[in-house]
Amino acid sequence: MSSFYNSPVAILYQAALPPVKNGIIKPMKPGGYSDSGADMAFTLQQAGIPVVTPVGHPDPTQVYDWVFPDTRQGIEQALTLGAKRLWLNTILFETHPIQHYLNQGIPVVGQDPSLVELYDDKWDTNALLRSKGLPIPSAHVLQRVEELESILQQGLSLPVVAKPIRGRGSAGVSLIHTPEELRATVKAMLQSAEFGDAIMIETYLPGQEVTLTVMPPGRYHMEGASVAKTRYWSLPPVKRFNHQNGIAPYNGVVAVVANSAVVSDEERRTESLQVLMRQCEQAAELVSARAPIRIDCRQDNQGTYYLFDLNLKPNMTGAGRPGREDQDSLSALAARSIGWSYPDLLVNMLAQQWHR
Repeated sequence: MSSFYNSPVAILYQAALPPVKNGIIKPMKPGGYSDSGADMAFTLQQAGIPVVTPVGHPDPTQVYDWVFPDTRQGIEQALTLGAKRLWLNTILFETHPIQHYLNQGIPVVGQDPSLVELYDDKWDTNALLRSKGLPIPSAHVLQRVEELESILQQGLSLPVVAKPIRGRGSAGVSLIHTPEELRATVKAMLQSAEFGDAIMIETYLPGQEVTLTVMPPGRYHMEGASVAKTRYWSLPPVKRFNHQNGIAPYNGVVAVVANSAVVSDEERRTESLQVLMRQCEQAAELVSARAPIRIDCRQDNQGTYYLFDLNLKPNMTGAGRPGREDQDSLSALAARSIGWSYPDLLVNMLAQQWHR
């Protein structure tokens, strides 16, 4: 265990947009996750893990003092400064520069870039999950406004949610109640090309929304003991509330601690949530997750839960740096309910590092 604690780690952040795939664009988060990267680096350092940083004495208030860009140059700098493992707090894809270093056997924390490219497409991922019997809301892909008229004539049930195919959180997601509003929204989204040349419209689920963080198999430190988890396993569900026009707002606008809470033990033991947790674990196995993923789920008006958004790169902000007291992510909230502090969560994630 001493080598685990003594091996220096560097945190990478997203420096540029990922490549366009099949005409679909994945928008970039402002700052490229440098904020959560700084939270993680600061917290790991406070927990006694050696953290390599771009500057000798990083300022807790300056995010770029703590993280390296996920470019060839940024990765080389981190390794030159002594990093022995890399935390991929960034958006990955098949041709990402990290592939070169993975092929050299450097340990990483994060997903396999090839699988991220495959499963970052919400349409394809939902099709896979649906084909395996998991409950996924019905949806359509639109590349032209004209295609919408055919779908409306077939009796599309409103309201629906319009969303990007390779989206990021709730960015670009809107709830639509009328055909006129739908036509205007689809036209605006396709003409802007912000998300590429296709979008999704999906059945709106009006019931309770919960989000589940699913952890990969591995060895974890829990309640003072080392525990081997041989299968994917869920942290307790977190319920969302105070939606804005039916959609949970982006965490950069409203901190999740203001509109989210871990479900009670009694709720968690209900059959519907127990089934949902198993379904989310199955989904994580289907996409071969190597690090935590987060799956957003919601009930229809009959009370049945559906999985509507599988996120391979969940937000990992957390309280620690000055002024970040309200920045716990949904995964950090869930982790606290099993007795893990934010540092505990990060150290346990670090323990799941892997290499080729």
